[in-house]
Amino acid sequence: MPHFRSPRLAVQAASLLLLLGLVQLGGSIAFYQAIDRQTLREDHARRIAELLVVSDRLHRLDAQRTAGVMSTRHLDARVDAVPAVPHMGQGRTLQLIAGQVVHWEPGLAARPLHLAFADKHGGGRDLVGSIRLADGQWLNFRSRDFGAMWPIALRATILTFFTALACLAVGLLLLRLLTRPLRRLALAADAIGHGQRVEIDERGPEDLQNLAHAMNMMQERIARLLEDQARSFEAISHDLRTPLARQRVAVDLIDDREISEIVAGSIDEMEGLLASLQGYLRAQHLASEAEAVDLAALTGAVAAPYAGRVHVLGPKAAIVTTYAEPVRLALAALVENAVRYGGEADVRIGRISGAWEIEVEDSGPGIPAAHFEDVLTPFFRLDEARSRDTPGFGLGIPTAHRLMMRFGGKLSFVERAEGGLRASLTIPEA
Repeated sequence: MPHFRSPRLAVQAASLLLLLGLVQLGGSIAFYQAIDRQTLREDHARRIAELLVVSDRLHRLDAQRTAGVMSTRHLDARVDAVPAVPHMGQGRTLQLIAGQVVHWEPGLAARPLHLAFADKHGGGRDLVGSIRLADGQWLNFRSRDFGAMWPIALRATILTFFTALACLAVGLLLLRLLTRPLRRLALAADAIGHGQRVEIDERGPEDLQNLAHAMNMMQERIARLLEDQARSFEAISHDLRTPLARQRVAVDLIDDREISEIVAGSIDEMEGLLASLQGYLRAQHLASEAEAVDLAALTGAVAAPYAGRVHVLGPKAAIVTTYAEPVRLALAALVENAVRYGGEADVRIGRISGAWEIEVEDSGPGIPAAHFEDVLTPFFRLDEARSRDTPGFGLGIPTAHRLMMRFGGKLSFVERAEGGLRASLTIPEA
């Protein structure tokens, strides 16, 4: 089943905030449009009522001037013997307008009033109507652009839109500030998971302060646990060396050569195990400061004890600001492993995708890809079903892995097509 990454909390909160803002904006626009429609009806009703009252009075004084005086850029009016709209149109809006006309001018209730909508060329529609004057003639009128948005509602919508954008921008900024402690805690938790010690700043909201304090306390407890564990194993290792030394002296007193060799081999194996265990425990709490390191010189120093069995390839100088001791110990563990199983090793220094890497290759039996994760576990052996004649204790690769995790580097493996293994150290850069 494919795994889909869930978006960050900040992204989810920002999306919710944006959705709420859009809903609010849509609701505001719909509200203003509803108000605008009501305003349009009332305005047209008021305009018609005024038109009829004034036209009626003007027509009594000077019938010839009625049409010219009453026509404006929003309203056309003329006096005819017959109505331009012969009967009242259908529709609730027309009924509402007619009712509002009477509400504005109750004296018009007895006058026949016919209203209808007329579509305009190019879109839109006008309100047309006819009302009978006192002398029996009809005043025919046309009110333009009935469905047009009035400027007040339009300005209100624009103002709401930009207000919503400003609120969203401020909200996103505040959300970023509020989630910054969460991002710090997430990064700190990731570093803690890699064995690093991080001092978390206990600032921000009270809940985040409590969480940061709990994580700091957890780190202290883990550090004490690892230190106690390391001290216990170091004490055991130290105490075991004394009886091993006595046994080594006793080996010389054994007359049977075969038994003497078996005992001496067991002593050597015990001492090797103790040395490997001490190296692994040291990797748990090793401290190191970043410094300028020449990877070429460091690799050459690691390869020197193997008398030509380790071949170093790459630039003559590769300066990088990193942690010298952890890199040296990790590289030494990988080189020792490669020489043990492959007889010799090629060590290549290069820069890949902007990061310095050291590759250690051997032509030994290699590690199946299915066990790349398993070999990072202490004491894991691919040959558990075999006899214990195979050298090594399963601590070299875990030691290198632990060191890289703690200092921000990486250890990875690739199966070579020609056989053997390629182990790559991604050098941590401070």
